[in-house]
Order: sequence, then structure tokens, then C-alpha cells
Amino acid sequence: MKSDDESFYDEPTGELPVVSSTDSRVTITGAEVAAEVVDDAVEIDPETLLPHWTDAPTGAVPIVVAKEAEESADPWASIPAPAWREGEADWVAHEDQFDASVLASDEATETEDTARPWEFVLPEETVPEEELLEEAPRPEPEVVQRTRRSFTDNPLAGRAVRRGSQSNLLRATVTGVIMALVVFGIFIAGTLPVAILVVGVLGLATAEAYAGLRAAGAHPAALLGIVATVTLAFAAYNKGVGAIGAISVALLVVSFVWYLNVPKQLDVLDGIGATFFVFGWIGIFGAYAMVLIAPSTFPNKHGLAYLMGALLMTIGSDTGALVFGRWLGQKPVSKRWSPNKTREGLIGGVVTTWIIGAIVVPRISPWTTVHGLEVAVALSAMVPLGDLFESMVKRTLGVKDLGRILPGMGGILDRVDGLLFALPTMYYMAHLLKLS
Repeated sequence: MKSDDESFYDEPTGELPVVSSTDSRVTITGAEVAAEVVDDAVEIDPETLLPHWTDAPTGAVPIVVAKEAEESADPWASIPAPAWREGEADWVAHEDQFDASVLASDEATETEDTARPWEFVLPEETVPEEELLEEAPRPEPEVVQRTRRSFTDNPLAGRAVRRGSQSNLLRATVTGVIMALVVFGIFIAGTLPVAILVVGVLGLATAEAYAGLRAAGAHPAALLGIVATVTLAFAAYNKGVGAIGAISVALLVVSFVWYLNVPKQLDVLDGIGATFFVFGWIGIFGAYAMVLIAPSTFPNKHGLAYLMGALLMTIGSDTGALVFGRWLGQKPVSKRWSPNKTREGLIGGVVTTWIIGAIVVPRISPWTTVHGLEVAVALSAMVPLGDLFESMVKRTLGVKDLGRILPGMGGILDRVDGLLFALPTMYYMAHLLKLS
């Protein structure tokens, strides 16, 4: 700016100009005249007139953008200079020079302290829990009934406990004598009565085992297991050992369908596992009794003799363990699983089995003293394992006996636990020794 009293090209004097309100005028050099005075009236150029503040916005707001720098040898020339976007072409020409996405945040802003200047956080509205439940009620999740439990030092923790029958030595002895007489009479009657006896015993033992599992909270397909056990017994009598695989596969497939259609959702692994556990333990092991007595396995009814020999040695093992255990027993075989079975009783059962195998069994044709003693050695190891195995199962389930059908002795399974392990041993020993 300059005063009219000074020339634009005069040298500076260092003194501040004095502007007179009457004689002088202040002008802006280089500015165009926006208005002209016509007849003492100010005429305003409409092209340079700004819109009135009450007018609606036009949207033509200028913005500073970077324009492309012209190629130059000067390194500073590569830095773009700001410019005004004036025409429509300026809005399109430099579209790629600025990416608005750089202002976005990858993560949601959590607090106002971490928010950037162009961001803000709305305060969360506190809604009572009752209103949330009324507006969007959550469906109750389906509960899968499970029976598997983590292992603890106490295997009875959380298990249902059933009271066992009151054992009495006199009652047990009387029951045992009666059972022996009935069984021996059935053996004398022939193969068919023995087959019926085996099927009945296996069916009752299977039912007792499934009842014990259900009392502990498991959900086995008891009906399927019992039917499969009985079916396998008949199939093994007619088809031999090869029937075991076919019946097992059939039970597995039918079990899948069974648990697929149960009215409530259960733990399939526990259910099928419990079903097959009992089937394998009683159904498969017990089927070897039917294989032994089948006419196709041993001619001349020798299979009945071998089954009778296995039964006698099993009874001798149990009786010897009971007598010697009560008489001399001090050290338990397993404090955790079977504290009532002692090492002294175990040794007594082994000795008794050997005596019966060497003296009693050879009285039955076609047994010999050598074969009787060889089989006795094998059974003296397997029968106690079967007895101990059932003790582990009962201890885990929290029951004293799995049944009460036999006065003073518990259930059927409590009497044939050792025999179940003896049956397949007897079958394979007969093939190994080439008994016929």
C-alpha cells in the first residue's frame, strides 16, 4: 500500500507514512476496480459481488491440492506446490494425489485419549440386564448328558453307590453247592441243555452289567447289547469264531442309528462305548463257550469235556483263593482296586487250580494228566485276572455286587467273571495242544 503523496519508485525514507483522512486515499496496488462511481453513486459489478450470507450454499468451495511439478534439474522443483482448485478439470486432474483412506483407523477407537482429532467416541448407554433379556431372550443351550469324568485318586468320586447284598459264608456255600449240582446235571443231559444254559447265563450277566452302568449315570443301549450278546451266542454255535466280526459290525451300525433317534441328546461316545464294553467283555468272551461245545469244532462231544474242565479249574481257583485268603491272607493284591483279595489267596488259588488240572480233570475223557496240567497253568493266570477285572469295574461304578440273584453270592456276573477269561484261553489252548 502507498499514499498518493509518494511515488512507488521512490527510495524508502524510513519514516512511517501519514495518511490523511481528508486529503489522501489508500489504494491497493494491482487490485482491479470492483466498483465505479457514476453520478456520485456507487455502481457494483455483479460478477465480483459475493453471495449474500442468507443465500443457499453453492457447493463450490475451493480446496488446496498439490499439482504435478514440472520436470526440472532443481531437486526442490520435485516438491509440489499448493494451488487452488478453481475449475472442474482441477477436481479430476489430481485425483490420485491424495488418498482419503489414510485418515481411517485400522482398529476401533476405544477412548477419547487415543482418538485422533477427526474422531470421537460416543458414550455407551447403560441398559439394565432385565431389559436386554426381555428384548432378546437367549435360547437355553442343549445339554449333552455325559458320563465321562476326569481321573482322580478316588475312582468312586461322583458315582452312584448301590448297597450290596449281605454276604454270609453259610448261605454262599449252600448256594454254591446247589448251583454245582444243577450245572453238572445239565452237562450230563447233553449239548443242547448246556447251550441253553450258556445263553441264559450270558443274557443275565449282560443285563446286570448294563444295570450297573446305568446306575452310575451311563446311557448304554442295553437292549441292543443284550440282543447282540444272545445273537452272537447262537451264531457262534453255528458259524464258529467267524461270527464275532459280523455281529460286532452289526451292533456298531445299529448303535449309530439308535443314538441318532433317541429323544434327548446324549453323549454318543459314552453311550456306544458303554454298550460295546459290556458286549466285548461278556458277549465275545462268553461266545467261546458256544464255540467249544459246537459239534463242528470238536467231534464226539469232546467240546463239552473241555468246557467242563475249564469250569472245574475256574471253580477250584475261586475256592482256593477264598479259603487261603481267609486263612492266611495279609497282603492285598491291589489296595486301590481289590483290597479284599490277598496275595496269599492268589497263591492258594493257583495251587488249587494245578491240583484239579492234574488230578480231577484227567478223570474226564479225553483229558490227560499232561494236558490237564498244561491248561491249568494257563488258567491259573487268566482266572484271577478276570476276577480282578470285575473288581475294578465294580470299584469304579461304586457297587459291591452287580446283582442279587444268588443269595449270599451276589449276581450271575460275580460268579462267572473268572470263567469269562478262561473260555477263550481254553479254546486257543485246545488248538495249541491239538486236542480233538
